[in-house]
Amino acid sequence: MTSIFILAGEASGDRIGADLIAGLRRARPDLSISGVGGDAMEGEGLSSLFSIDDLAVMGYRDVIMRLPLLLWRARQVVSAVQRQNPSVVVLIDAQVFSKVVARTLRKRGYRGTIILYVAPAVWAWGAERARKLAGIFDEVLSVLPFEPAAMQRLGGPKTAYVGHPALGKYPMRPAQPAAGPILLLPGSRRGEIARHLPMMAEVVRRLSKHAAVTGFLILSTRSQAARISRIVAQWPIPVAVLVTSQDRQSAIEQAVAAVAVSGTVTLELALSGVPHILTYVAEGAQVRMFKKATTPFIGLPNIIAGKAVTPEILFAQNGEPDKLADAALALVENADALDLQRCNFQEIRALMEKGAPEAPLQDPVERILAHI
Repeated sequence: MTSIFILAGEASGDRIGADLIAGLRRARPDLSISGVGGDAMEGEGLSSLFSIDDLAVMGYRDVIMRLPLLLWRARQVVSAVQRQNPSVVVLIDAQVFSKVVARTLRKRGYRGTIILYVAPAVWAWGAERARKLAGIFDEVLSVLPFEPAAMQRLGGPKTAYVGHPALGKYPMRPAQPAAGPILLLPGSRRGEIARHLPMMAEVVRRLSKHAAVTGFLILSTRSQAARISRIVAQWPIPVAVLVTSQDRQSAIEQAVAAVAVSGTVTLELALSGVPHILTYVAEGAQVRMFKKATTPFIGLPNIIAGKAVTPEILFAQNGEPDKLADAALALVENADALDLQRCNFQEIRALMEKGAPEAPLQDPVERILAHI
């Protein structure tokens, strides 16, 4: 039986992996699919080799603290692939972990196809990183329309633009609601949640009595929901923690605005037409790395648009709750700013639905099956 191994390292990759598994099963019911994933991929029938939370790290400090566990999990993945000998290995995002696994598989003689799904931001960091990818990955599937051209220009591996699952899952809302809940998205990793929830508590306090705000909703992974619920239970204002895909979709449809940690979720918000503030509290090493980037933005909507579509409220080392709350309040109270974000989001969505002229939208299932 033909087999495929699929690994996702965090919540956004888990959602991509779930859509991929569903598509592969429709196209090839005979396929055997194994790997590592979270709630969404397990919902599509995957029996995960271990918990996806073990791979969800951000920043050098998180990686160093969990390095023994990460190396152990990498060895488990490599051993599983060698034992199963799948035709294709698909590694979704989790860039550092994915590279370690891919390099080790190559060194140990794995001859199947290795595909990286979600291209690393080589366009922000220079050609050296792109060229290194060419030696370990047979193909890269990108979720941003300009990445195939950038990868080719920088000497990286063959890259196809396959869009983002959010295009099909989250339609553009017909209109901006006059009132609704504020969505809070503190990230899916433990470190992110610890750094960003205290700031979001101030957003809740400051906006709780605003006429346009009907409540507050936190979108969480199932594995982090209990932890987040314990924290927000101590806040003076009730906040609901949502985990199911149905609740997530309903919340996005109703939201008047959102405050989100930088990541794929900001692209989901943009494609849905939800105005938002992007924020991030970076470690010292991350700040130094960001300063070397060739792009002035870290948010995906801003990078795709090539301009400041959503405000980026960024912090080095320590967050500033008042500053974040001020930005959220200013957005909610500015009808023109809300409308402008929506117009820009429509342009981003139109581009992503077609792809760039030199890299039109392709089906990720077809790209993967082409290697079998």
